[in-house]
Amino acid sequence: MPMESATVETSDGVKLDARIVRPTTLASGSNKLAVVLVHPYTVLGGFQGLLRGVATGLAEEGYMAVTFDMRGAGKSTGRASLTGFAEVNDVIAVCKWVSVTFSPDGIVLVGSSAGAPIAGSAVDKIHEVVGYVSLGYPFGLTASILFGRHHGAILRSEKPKLFVMGTKDGFTTVKQLQRKLKSAAGRVETHLLEGVGHFQMEGPDYDAHMVDLIVNFIQSLKG
Repeated sequence: MPMESATVETSDGVKLDARIVRPTTLASGSNKLAVVLVHPYTVLGGFQGLLRGVATGLAEEGYMAVTFDMRGAGKSTGRASLTGFAEVNDVIAVCKWVSVTFSPDGIVLVGSSAGAPIAGSAVDKIHEVVGYVSLGYPFGLTASILFGRHHGAILRSEKPKLFVMGTKDGFTTVKQLQRKLKSAAGRVETHLLEGVGHFQMEGPDYDAHMVDLIVNFIQSLKG
């Protein structure tokens, strides 16, 4: 898959290193949607390369996919924040840049691990975002010390949402996920992977499965 590099500047002057994976052919009969992927927690070593397999798989299915290093990760400038609120600006900047540069019909925002609450806080701040996918949202009590203030934004959003999680996720139990999503607005779907742990699901062995789930979700947005 052809991959291009770009630098995206945020509203507060941070320069983000981005990668664009273009499809060789567009998905048949689909909206021309772009997928922007938000990587796991920078403080624990998260960077865009962790999502390369998913991005490539999405391009093979006919969708443009964009990954980027949030502030303080990889070649991006700036410093990572502990709670991920500064990084919300990074997500907004990349989505706006994708919208202006490529003019897709809409953007599906995908967040992995700590990238899920960060992406969730950006969803309603970006008009072009038409759907949201969470891969392992850390809803659990300990993780909520850092990311709890992000929860409300995605739960209030009326935009369609898919939450994917392993039943052995060490950060969030299935009960905690279900309890949180009870209050969620709009269309909410969950997909549980039986016996799968948090970091296991992030690994390359599950990239193809994540691609299938994201593609099915995108196709369900047509109506």
